[in-house]
Amino acid sequence: MDGTVLVADDDRTIRTVLTQALTRAGCKVHATSSLTTLMRWVGEGKGDVVISDVMMPDGNGLEMLPKIRHDRPDLPVIVISAQNTIMTAIQAAEAEAYDYLPKPFDLPDLMKRTAKALENRNRVPRRDDPVVGADEPEELPLVGRTPAMQALYRLVARVMNTDLPVLITGESGTGKSLIAKAIHDFSDRRTLPFVTVTGADLSDLEGPARVLARVKSGTLLIDEIADVSDEVQARIVRMMDSPGDHSPRFMATSQEGEAALTNGDKVRQDLFYRLSGAQITVPGLRERVEDIALLCDHFLARAEREGAPKRWLGKEAAELFRVYSWPGNVRQLENAIRRLSLTSRSDEITRAEVEVVLGNQPETGPVLRGGSAEKLGESVARHLRRYFDLHGQMLPPPGLHARIVREVEAPLIEIALDATGGNQAKCADLLGINRNTLRKKITDLDIRVTRRRKLM
Repeated sequence: MDGTVLVADDDRTIRTVLTQALTRAGCKVHATSSLTTLMRWVGEGKGDVVISDVMMPDGNGLEMLPKIRHDRPDLPVIVISAQNTIMTAIQAAEAEAYDYLPKPFDLPDLMKRTAKALENRNRVPRRDDPVVGADEPEELPLVGRTPAMQALYRLVARVMNTDLPVLITGESGTGKSLIAKAIHDFSDRRTLPFVTVTGADLSDLEGPARVLARVKSGTLLIDEIADVSDEVQARIVRMMDSPGDHSPRFMATSQEGEAALTNGDKVRQDLFYRLSGAQITVPGLRERVEDIALLCDHFLARAEREGAPKRWLGKEAAELFRVYSWPGNVRQLENAIRRLSLTSRSDEITRAEVEVVLGNQPETGPVLRGGSAEKLGESVARHLRRYFDLHGQMLPPPGLHARIVREVEAPLIEIALDATGGNQAKCADLLGINRNTLRKKITDLDIRVTRRRKLM
């Protein structure tokens, strides 16, 4: 690399690491903990690339971007931030940052981006009318520092000021509607209506006309497009082809992925191709395990602002949140935190309290699924491989054997007790274990035994 890099960050360690790495790569480096000093250097014409944190002791780095762009339009600015929210990514894109990386960043990745910025520093794109920080919602519950979420943020930032239709897919509870609303709220249409409809709203002949009259030139979101009947889908096609004088931006959500939408006859091909000008897939919570602690902190802080006592997760409680399968995704996590913030007996939320909310044991996905011909061992092996895959390059938390054995053993004993009417002697005989062993397991696994008459 060849050039001068201006580094602004109030963290001395980050300044030191970047200075050493960039210097070894052949760059000259000026580093500061002051935004004022950075702006003075920029005004003096120093630097070929800027790497700046957002929250600095003497100001907000994003708020300085318009001035840098005005004074030196060819100076690329790479924004780094510990505020790992979609709002930060969008604001960085709106303020025409050259690039955005969340903290903690990958140093080799940042070096590659810096090298690219140095190569392209005389060809930095520029828009005539950027929009910065206008009418943002106070907070968006779309936070995460995992690569999956950061890729999502960048894609949202790229499509928000286009007129392309957007198809947003993802499991229930992942925040598909929130993504659509974020795109609208940060777009050029943000002062116009944002209208969400279902197939029922378009089911009669006058439905499309009424909807277009409501949305005007704003954004129209069609919720769960795969649930809309073929007849209504045909009306949506005609509506998109002839929207009238005030054409809205069309978006749609679906829990089905692209393959299921196109191969399963759930969405007409002509409608799919019209809606999928841009496709956004929202990752499930199991695909971004490392974001769970961040989301818990976010929702606990929100609950505190809403009047709940200040709470935090104990170590074992946090670990249980981490290994749970979250079939309801972020929505389920938010509801669990909301309940715990109100019902916890102490400031520190315990594992036992989390177990009451989530169930006796953390789920890692259904053990038995698929066809009845599948052997239990095959199902468990497939389930465990998927569980390991969900942790990416990291190993699952220690104690996996005990968790898996407990997860299988508890329902086995509960079902056996139910089958024997709660008769522990018969249950022990059925399971082939000693009666004292069964009693100990019932106690350890906190299994409730109900005696009743059972026809054998």
